[in-house]
Amino acid sequence: MAHVPQIKIPATYMRGGTSKGVFFRLQDLPEAAQVPGAARDALLLRVIGSPDPYGKQIDGMGGATSSTSKTVIIAKSSKPDHDVDYLFGQVSIDKAFVDWSGNCGNLSAAVGPFAISAGLVDPSRIPHNGVATVRIWQANIGKTIIGHVPITNGAVQETGDFELDGVTFPAAEVQLEFMDPAAEEDGAGGAMFPTGNLIDDLEVPGVGTLKATMINAGIPTIFVDAEAIGYKGTELQDAINSDDKALAKFETIRAHGALRMGLITNIDEIATRQHTPKVAFVAKPAGYAASSGKQVAAGDVDLLVRAMSMGKLHHAMMGTAAVAIGTAAAIPGTLVNLAAGGGERQAVRFGHPSGTLRVGAEASKVDGEWVVKKAIMSRSARVLMEGWVRVPGDTF
Repeated sequence: MAHVPQIKIPATYMRGGTSKGVFFRLQDLPEAAQVPGAARDALLLRVIGSPDPYGKQIDGMGGATSSTSKTVIIAKSSKPDHDVDYLFGQVSIDKAFVDWSGNCGNLSAAVGPFAISAGLVDPSRIPHNGVATVRIWQANIGKTIIGHVPITNGAVQETGDFELDGVTFPAAEVQLEFMDPAAEEDGAGGAMFPTGNLIDDLEVPGVGTLKATMINAGIPTIFVDAEAIGYKGTELQDAINSDDKALAKFETIRAHGALRMGLITNIDEIATRQHTPKVAFVAKPAGYAASSGKQVAAGDVDLLVRAMSMGKLHHAMMGTAAVAIGTAAAIPGTLVNLAAGGGERQAVRFGHPSGTLRVGAEASKVDGEWVVKKAIMSRSARVLMEGWVRVPGDTF
């Protein structure tokens, strides 16, 4: 009996922020997978180990959570004044599906370091010692991200003393600027609040009518008040992820919010759009014990936020949702802003299940519309393994 041999593909396994994923240079992918389509999706699914009815991704590189079921493809940029193009694929764990509808803010921190190490950034832009500025075109959503990558002796510096709640060990700080996080790709803008309102009454069958701030910044996000859905905002993962009724409720909220935001035209379409939009619930400051046991005092934060990702409560906070939080907090009158005490602010520190995170954003009104030029936050990144991934030769 003939057996199909495995093929090997150059790849790097990286942590970025509180996520990790498999990174590829576009030029290293098999020819059929160098373009969008079924072959690329099939390859990435097999690399990660999906679909897995056991939910463990044992036969792949995935870690059986939304934060660890991720793939990234990087290429020299085709856009003027950019260094690299960055494409993110969120791989479903139990379904044969790769969601290309949004970005991963956490893995964005690893894009600059990977691109420099992979030879995709012009050497003239990399100091021998200092900080390299990597101009990233986020191809999923058509946005620019500026990554500030520390360089020591001509190489990416990965070790350091920057601590990020949700990541066990310290590392070097990578500052990210998400430029025009709410603007349309063509620069037209006006889509930050798709409904035109800072707060809407969102009717959700079986749940009720909820006050909701629906914003498109970083990633489309639906914010609701924790109290309105029976929570305090201090919950950790088990409180929600072990409750099937709660998970179903959040998915229903997500579906009807997506419909109101114009992301889908039929409620059934939400099944094929798992990565976006996100649902998050907010509350005023309160003390709680983070998942590590670390005590977070009410005075340590401006508000509390818990967010759902790929059908589960996230263990920390998605980077893109942090951009949405910072943007919404900067705009007086949103639910996020009100939970933080209201008024104008240029930065916010929020509590999440793993601890706290600070994100900055400056908002202003232009011709009666809210505009945010950039959102800023710090993450870290580190290469975990590099070499080749292997997949059966008949995968795609």
